[in-house]
Amino acid sequence: MAAPPINDALAGVLSLLALLALLALAYRPLGDYIARTLESPRHLGVERPIYRLAGINPDATQTTRSYALAVVGFSVVSLVLLYLLLVLQSFLPYSRGMDGMPWEMALNTSVSFVTNTNWQSYAGESTLGWTAQAAGLAVQNFVSAAVGIAVAVALIRAFTRNRSDKLGNFWVDLVRVTLRVLLPIAFVGAVLLVLAGVVQSFTADQVVDTITGGQQTITTGPAASQEAIKELGTNGGGFFNANSAHPFENPNGFANLLEIFLILLIPVALTRTLGTMLGNRRQGYAVLGAMGVLFFTSLAITTWAEVGAHGQSAQVAGAAMEGKETRFGEWASALFATATTGTSTGAVNSAHDSFTPTGGGAVLVNMMLGEVSPGGVGAGVYGILVMAILAVFVAGLMVGRTPELLGKKIRSTEMRYVALYTLTTPALVLVGVGITIALPGTADVMGNPGGHGFSEVVYAFTSASNNNGSAFGGITVTSTFFQLMLAAAMLLGRFVPILFVLALAGSLARQGKVPATAGTLPTNTPLFAGLLVGVVLVMTGLTYFPALALGPIAEALA
Repeated sequence: MAAPPINDALAGVLSLLALLALLALAYRPLGDYIARTLESPRHLGVERPIYRLAGINPDATQTTRSYALAVVGFSVVSLVLLYLLLVLQSFLPYSRGMDGMPWEMALNTSVSFVTNTNWQSYAGESTLGWTAQAAGLAVQNFVSAAVGIAVAVALIRAFTRNRSDKLGNFWVDLVRVTLRVLLPIAFVGAVLLVLAGVVQSFTADQVVDTITGGQQTITTGPAASQEAIKELGTNGGGFFNANSAHPFENPNGFANLLEIFLILLIPVALTRTLGTMLGNRRQGYAVLGAMGVLFFTSLAITTWAEVGAHGQSAQVAGAAMEGKETRFGEWASALFATATTGTSTGAVNSAHDSFTPTGGGAVLVNMMLGEVSPGGVGAGVYGILVMAILAVFVAGLMVGRTPELLGKKIRSTEMRYVALYTLTTPALVLVGVGITIALPGTADVMGNPGGHGFSEVVYAFTSASNNNGSAFGGITVTSTFFQLMLAAAMLLGRFVPILFVLALAGSLARQGKVPATAGTLPTNTPLFAGLLVGVVLVMTGLTYFPALALGPIAEALA
């Protein structure tokens, strides 16, 4: 006799507990391993030929300017190469007979994957061949993630430097993160996904007869290898148009849990790396605690909204299952949505456009927080450190002391970089939304009228500017206007903040270390973690409340 199906709520709770247990087991060894990898003076034998081929001296250290130029230069070259690969894919082997992408779509896609956004305005299975997927998009999944980690590590090093402008060697950081961290974990993840049922093949498309008497084309390909790094690198671009809602990418509950684990693994472990490199493990725990409060608050709200069917349509239907896969249900869909928008992943196993107004608003706010709950690989750590500087500055104003963080004074120079960093993304989102809404043709591409349609536009620019890449859905973004506007938002949203972070790192590194005194604010305590959470929430609320009021809040109150 078959066992009765497990209750959806019980399955959701057990999945969450299993996820927490897996993250706890990996937290310490992976976090310390990343720290050792990036601080080790040894170069592996497989790495030395790469340095020689590229003409790089791996033992040299770079100034702030040199490090920043390397980041931007590498990304520009990556963008150009990926663009050429996409527009010329018809000349490549294993193109599956696909034509090259139109120039505006190729530009949007190239910017998207180089900036670790992975926003997709195309259907993967009907637009790209295997070479473009594997040699183009998957490669950028690795290196764009490595760039984010390298920038985060440069900022961490700045707190350990004493009157120095040296932030490390970007090329060494890039190679080590890719070869020693991302590649081995992605390989294991891909094998586990294949065992779970994710496709990995090079067989031609198959045309099959359907039960209705029609025909359907079944496309397969090397999906598991791309799926692993898509989640591990908090990238999010799907091999198939339906992304992680597609049964070939995410066939069952085990695969779904594994993908969520891969999404959160490195962002969470990097807080341990932070504490290890600083020589202050409690500092890493404090940062992780702040991230955890934000994550679980959002998860609770989203799950409550979706499971409780808090919305007009859901109440009429008796459940909020529209746009969700029955093999996952509401609990697993809410957990995946929170993980993917709390990081910069952008993968989806359900249609966020079909979430209840409260649930959809919660995942939108996750991105508006600056994706620090726990954020993307690297981006989450440097984002939360910038907010920590803002928090100690606020605390310093309250007690009338010069603020300090980790032995570095926070002066007007540092605060200028912090202010510019915190203003960049909101400016891109709000200006982009304002211009788009003002255009008379925007209403024609919205899938819904009123507050929900407005939310679709806000979500698109929030996702692009924060380098998330998930789509609310409903809105058609294939026009030249949207391709170029969103490409600009992704490009500026990635590299302008990175340049401010590196400038901030250089300013901190050039300072001398100041000893802690009785008046120094401890930043490794639950009290500071609470202050940090408060600053993140206040900044987000003051910036985005009018837009939220016109979108998900208005829809929820309707």
